[in-house]
Amino acid sequence: MKHRIVVLGAGYGGAYAAGTLARRLSPVGTEITVVNAEPDFVQRLRLHQLAAGQEIEAPRLDDVFAGTGIRLRLARVTAVDPERQVVAVADSDGGGELGYDTLLYALGSHVADHGVPGVAEHAFHVTSRPAALRLRERLDGLGERGEGGSVLVVGDGLTGIETATEIAESRPGLSVALVARGELGAPLSAGARGHLRRACDRLGVTVLEHTGVEAVEAARVLCADGTVLVADATVWTAGFAVDPIAATGGLEVAGNGRIVVDRTMRSVSHPNVYAVGDSAYAVGDNGRPLPMSCASAGYTGMQATAAIVGRLTGRRIPNIKLDYHGNHISLGRRDGILQMVDGEAQAKPKYVGGRKAARIKAGILKMSLWTTSHPTFGLPKRKRHLVAVPDASAEKAAA
Repeated sequence: MKHRIVVLGAGYGGAYAAGTLARRLSPVGTEITVVNAEPDFVQRLRLHQLAAGQEIEAPRLDDVFAGTGIRLRLARVTAVDPERQVVAVADSDGGGELGYDTLLYALGSHVADHGVPGVAEHAFHVTSRPAALRLRERLDGLGERGEGGSVLVVGDGLTGIETATEIAESRPGLSVALVARGELGAPLSAGARGHLRRACDRLGVTVLEHTGVEAVEAARVLCADGTVLVADATVWTAGFAVDPIAATGGLEVAGNGRIVVDRTMRSVSHPNVYAVGDSAYAVGDNGRPLPMSCASAGYTGMQATAAIVGRLTGRRIPNIKLDYHGNHISLGRRDGILQMVDGEAQAKPKYVGGRKAARIKAGILKMSLWTTSHPTFGLPKRKRHLVAVPDASAEKAAA
């Protein structure tokens, strides 16, 4: 009987891991199923561009996995039962259950409202493709009115900074403001903070520092100090959260709901479950939890796949470096900041800014898309068939 590997999620971490497993386990009796709710690969790092009105590539996952032996199941994960080793899914046919021998959990994260009233009802966000398109439609509507409109971006993390500057550059007729809880760009070096401030000034982004938000309404935001900010569109970028599926299923999770894993990305409570990317509470080589980021998805994905391959083939499991080197921040299409950090995750004094940083960021995005679009890194098709594809109709009948 073939060893069943189920990968939940086909974002940066899940798609990479599935392709790597298909490539490295091709001579072994395995069957790999990827479960994803969307039919396309979502470049989450570029969703702020999509919202601003630009077109970004969205390769169809059917094409991405064609010829690899990986089976794609378009469905939404509703539950995980690690005791029975099954995953419950919902799709257009009603859904069902998928059994597994090894589970790789890569469901990622979504926007966190932090319990602020009105965020879910009235705010836009850019953590999914449908959400980015809804914001885009709203911005289009503001532009059609002729007199412009106001956009308020709440949250000055990387997503907030990139969203505010992208909208300001792409839609100069709109008034854009960025709400920062503390000092703008506080984690950056002094030089990078200055560069960021100059970029906001150049693009006409109004920055409101040391401002907390207590509620979001349809056309305004209520601040902790009593200030009322009027906005035709409020974009919420104040952090990320994970789905409670893992916690509800009985997997050991950290306080933020992320699956607690060991050095090989293996669940500390259920050894046949691995977690990568935003779903994993993994401690880096500096002793600090890895942040939710594309870079972390890459490192944890490499470590998890190496561990799964090692345990299925009897090979030694290497320790992949779990480092966090820094942040790449786009400030529109022609400007950016590359801020490296030290071993304590503190910003180094020097930074790279301007067009050079923008080109570096563009290169990283291009590389990330290529590795996803070529999941087996060119594994010859004559070998790909060795990764078995279960018969879909037979499985459906059995369910």
